[in-house]
Amino acid sequence: MTSKLWSYVTPGIPDDLFDNLPGIPLSPREIRLQLLSQLRLKSDSVLWDIGAGTGTIPVEAGLLCSQGKIVAVERDEEVANLIRRNCERFEVQNVEVIEGSAPECLHDLKAAPDRVCIEGGRAISEIMQAAWSYLPASGRVVATAANLESLYTISQSFAQLRAVNIEVVQSSVNRLEMRGFSQAFAAVDPIFILSGEKLD
Repeated sequence: MTSKLWSYVTPGIPDDLFDNLPGIPLSPREIRLQLLSQLRLKSDSVLWDIGAGTGTIPVEAGLLCSQGKIVAVERDEEVANLIRRNCERFEVQNVEVIEGSAPECLHDLKAAPDRVCIEGGRAISEIMQAAWSYLPASGRVVATAANLESLYTISQSFAQLRAVNIEVVQSSVNRLEMRGFSQAFAAVDPIFILSGEKLD
């Protein structure tokens, strides 16, 4: 599925094509591509994106999963409306935006997931445990960690949940930028991407 704004079948929409709000996280394109790769989406996947922020993952996943459903969970009303605006910009119609705090709101979601993306949240351990209970066998969870504390918590949660095929990737990306009259490489904040599958 494509849109007028992004007429390609490959993911990797440039960051500046998304609407954004000051202080609201936006997964940079290079990180987004790694997240999508780790999710291993199918055309009919049901993805829960918890802590969806600007909505870059829901938009990209919605375009990829033409027969699937994307549920974007965001606790802040203004940010949830931002996700809706970005979906409209890219003509993505298979994304449902839920305003609520995870893990409490997860039991209200009607479509059970086979993929879960967790992009933050204070109660990361509780969110992982709750989301895990809705996954079928071979379902996947992909979570991001921007600091060592989150990395430890997510790793411990995967161990407690007895996840299999666990992978941890630490991404480091540099982009060429203009600085005055010269070009220089600027680092994108590094992030850990962790993924695991449910055995049964």
